[in-house]
Amino acid sequence: MDRDLSEDDSVMELSFKAESPLTPPAELLERMSSCDHLLRGGTQQIFFPLLEAPGRPQQPSSWSLVLEQRAPLVTEEVAREAFLSFVNSKCCYGSAAAGDLIIRELKKQTLCRYRLETFSESRITEWTFEPFTNHSVDGPERGTSPRLWDINVQVPPMFQEDTRKFQVPHSSLVKECHKCHGHGRHKCRGCHGASMVRCSSCSGSKRKAKQPRRCQVCSGSGRRRCSTCSGRGNKTCTTCKGEKKLLHFIQLIIMWKNNLFEFVSEHQLNCPGELLAKAKGENLFKDENLMVYPIVDFPLQEISLASQRAIAKHNATLASRTRILQQRQTIELIPLTEVHYWYHGQTSVYYIYGTDHKVYMVDYPERFCCGCTIL
Repeated sequence: MDRDLSEDDSVMELSFKAESPLTPPAELLERMSSCDHLLRGGTQQIFFPLLEAPGRPQQPSSWSLVLEQRAPLVTEEVAREAFLSFVNSKCCYGSAAAGDLIIRELKKQTLCRYRLETFSESRITEWTFEPFTNHSVDGPERGTSPRLWDINVQVPPMFQEDTRKFQVPHSSLVKECHKCHGHGRHKCRGCHGASMVRCSSCSGSKRKAKQPRRCQVCSGSGRRRCSTCSGRGNKTCTTCKGEKKLLHFIQLIIMWKNNLFEFVSEHQLNCPGELLAKAKGENLFKDENLMVYPIVDFPLQEISLASQRAIAKHNATLASRTRILQQRQTIELIPLTEVHYWYHGQTSVYYIYGTDHKVYMVDYPERFCCGCTIL
């Protein structure tokens, strides 16, 4: 069988070259004094202090008045419409109860959801490589690599997470491929460089069991061409793509993350907290700056305490290892109403929550399954 092999790609030479691990050995990359400051300490981050503390934002002089004016009103008509919309969204719920039930009491409570977002940027460096295609090399002879935070990049829109990778200037060097040892090819694992393998149809016996004729798959030879390497006995190195050399360089990885803290004030009603945490609310207060200050004098003390705790936690845990780019804190009103109703001699409750009037209830009095009443 004809094989297009160059002299240095011969099976004889490749047979003594075992495949190396994908990651190059550490000793392959000699120390580069111009890049030591980038790799020292591994993935350790550099503290990036705030340039200046912004002024404290103006907060409402009377939070209680704001809460009173902005609290949404849920009337009996709104409660009935929300309930009917909820029933219509359920395929096994009858609509008779929604029209005939008698609403006896509305217990209202306004909750507040506090949210703090801290948009941060973190940077790490690591060695990486790619096939070398004889292009120009930006090595240390062209200058000293810039420090971690001296590399200017375009920041994505605030509070939108992203990850980008950049090649650090003046950090490149060319080395022989550590996987194929500079051959560009390696011995095939399927045939071990022989280009032929035992026929799977006759198991190498040249004839199939209980048949006098020779095996038609291998033409009676007991062997067939290796499908892994197409009979070449070797394969192109997947690490260097056959280029025989690799370009090693320091890669800068920048991660922008939106760190989130949320807190919903307590309530005395039996509506599940996980529903209220995701409920739509009405924006009451928004403060966005390089650094925000805790909420003070809020009628619900737990909101003020949550603000203090969140800001202290984010600043303490993030400022020491990332660069804080922007912070944003908001307070939302989440209306919650407990509706007491009477239907067919029984009294029960359901809940309306959020500005979009979602409904939660445990037992609907007119539920069907496959056309059968299960009351």
